[in-house]
Amino acid sequence: MSATELAIGGMTCASCATRIERKLNKLDGVTATVNLATETARIDFPSAITVKDLITVVEQAGYTAAIPVPRPEAEPADAGPRRRLLVTLALAIPVIVVSMLPPLRFPGWAGVALALATPVVTWGAWPFHRAAAINARHGAATMDTLVSVGVTAAYLWSLYALAKGSGDTYLEVASGVTALIVLGRYFEGRSRRRSGDALRALLALGAKDAAVLRDGNETRVPVSHLAVGDVIVVRPGEKIAADGIVSGGRSAIDASMLTGEALPVEVSAGDAVTGGCVNTSGSLRVRVTRVGAETQLAQMARLVTQAQAGKAAVQRLADRVSAVFVPVVIGLALVTLTAWLAAGQPPAAAFTAAVAVLIIACPCAMGLATPTALLVGTGRGAQLGILIKGPEVLESTRRVDTVVLDKTGTVTTGRMTLTGVLTGPGQDATELLTLAGAVEDASEHPIATAIAAGARARLGDATPLPAVSDFASHQGYGVSGLTAGHAVTVGRAGWLADEWALPVPSELAGNALRAEASGQTVVIAGWDGAVRGAFTVADTVKPTSRSAVEKLRAMGLRPVLLTGDNERVAHAVAEQVGIGSRDVIAGVLPAGKVDVIKALQDEGRVVAMAGDGVNDAAALAQADLGLAMGTGTDAAIEASDLTLVRGDLLAVPDAIELSRRTLATIKGNLFWAFGYNVAAIPLAALGLLNPMIAAAAMASSSIFVVSNSLRLRRFQPGYSRFQG
Repeated sequence: MSATELAIGGMTCASCATRIERKLNKLDGVTATVNLATETARIDFPSAITVKDLITVVEQAGYTAAIPVPRPEAEPADAGPRRRLLVTLALAIPVIVVSMLPPLRFPGWAGVALALATPVVTWGAWPFHRAAAINARHGAATMDTLVSVGVTAAYLWSLYALAKGSGDTYLEVASGVTALIVLGRYFEGRSRRRSGDALRALLALGAKDAAVLRDGNETRVPVSHLAVGDVIVVRPGEKIAADGIVSGGRSAIDASMLTGEALPVEVSAGDAVTGGCVNTSGSLRVRVTRVGAETQLAQMARLVTQAQAGKAAVQRLADRVSAVFVPVVIGLALVTLTAWLAAGQPPAAAFTAAVAVLIIACPCAMGLATPTALLVGTGRGAQLGILIKGPEVLESTRRVDTVVLDKTGTVTTGRMTLTGVLTGPGQDATELLTLAGAVEDASEHPIATAIAAGARARLGDATPLPAVSDFASHQGYGVSGLTAGHAVTVGRAGWLADEWALPVPSELAGNALRAEASGQTVVIAGWDGAVRGAFTVADTVKPTSRSAVEKLRAMGLRPVLLTGDNERVAHAVAEQVGIGSRDVIAGVLPAGKVDVIKALQDEGRVVAMAGDGVNDAAALAQADLGLAMGTGTDAAIEASDLTLVRGDLLAVPDAIELSRRTLATIKGNLFWAFGYNVAAIPLAALGLLNPMIAAAAMASSSIFVVSNSLRLRRFQPGYSRFQG
């Protein structure tokens, strides 16, 4: 199967989108989704069908289709519609005023009104007439059909009345309806373009060129010429051109455009950096690991675009209704006209009621209800570092009641850190850090790395770690070596006592036991025939994890801590973040995480799972809602429903809150769109709505739906209320 995206032209309402979708899906093996708000079609198709075939089908349906290309900037996108709007208003307003205010009428006013109204109902309403004619040739009817028929009928009736010498014309209706709908279409188009601002801003984040080190010289090249393995130089104030690993230098990186995280992140040699972030201070050398479509920025844009092209279940119902809505409305207008005439009412009154039914029933709002909310919600999510994979995810967030949090890398940093230095009787802490830190620095074990890094940080540049000789690593027990004239051994207490005859003093042993009880790992150090001290290391809890758990509880969700660590460590971490002991599941092997999710689901719970490792991928896929921390692996991100670009656990409640808000906006839009039509059509049929009021109401309905969706642009996560 292949996939493509086409830019669709000529769509004006949900009926158009549904019709194109239906035509494409009739092709064998084709699955198409047409989005009215983005004016695009996303299509999966077999190799037997070409893109040209797909374009032909769309064109045969009366619309245009093409591979999307960047819009030229020479002329604003709304220049044409603005001209049409201004000319239409300038001509229509005098017709409306003189027709509706008899004291302003003058001899021959009807002829002047006809002269002004004619270009309005021909040139001003031309987009509606043209679309209606194209649809008629293909045996279809859309919103444009309703507008075109209504405006044309009012204009022709006026010509008939003037030919008979009657002043009972409907030129103000023909002109006013056209002007109001053109006005509504103009503002609707502007709002729809604004709804895609977030995605356009995301796509614009990437750097245009980069300084590459080749043969010792810097060469400025376009980012499209970068290759994996290149080393680029990023100076202060410049954007990082591609994903990579820092190979030299130290700086602070502003990643707020990608992650929503306001504070810059310190990076140095060995740290990963993402293309699109801004280098704020020192100069960096970055070895490129991903380019082009493989970069995180490109993947984010792709995920957002795919999400915006999808349809929620509620929208599919709206599409089915709008597909038959226009023919039904035309039938209702004819029934209204016939009923009024049969009741002995004047033809003018019958005609007014029928035109009002045609105008009021245009289903624009139905077609815009879901795609505009999705467009804004997913775009806002991208700005906050929250990537929603598709509209079906929104339904899952509404039903979730339990959130399973993987400990390592999600609740905690996933990196061992030196948390304490315990000195033995009469021992100097600086000497302990210097000698033990030097020996541990020769090891690659995560605990040894944490002790060495902690020693460097506490000693500072003034006290460098000395060189080590005769280094030996004793698998599972510890390390030993010669440094600064001492034979130093660092490792487990039992190993030092049994193998090296270095028993731990009672006071130090007591402190070590208390540290272990709190979930920390204790490492003993000794030399010259005695134990000199101990180090405590731990996988530290992320600063915002407790706030995130509090926020999840405030949202009515039950947080559960899941880990492969032992009970003691798991409960210590749970206590730090505010998760009760009954909601801790420890000692779970990677394969067992799926069983835990299934067990919770068997209890009737709707489960969300947040994790970041390869061993979380299966559990993320099993969960009703999978949330992958963007700091994690590609496997976890691929298996998830939501990707959280920043590693902050607060992103979990933020993502659920944004998804729920987006779904609520979609439902509110659809309720308004359906309710408006259900209530308005009977009023129009009963003669209680003037056609111009009907046109204003119809245009306002669409503008309301789009404006309601645009409120999601102001969505802010509730950080301040939950900061601990």
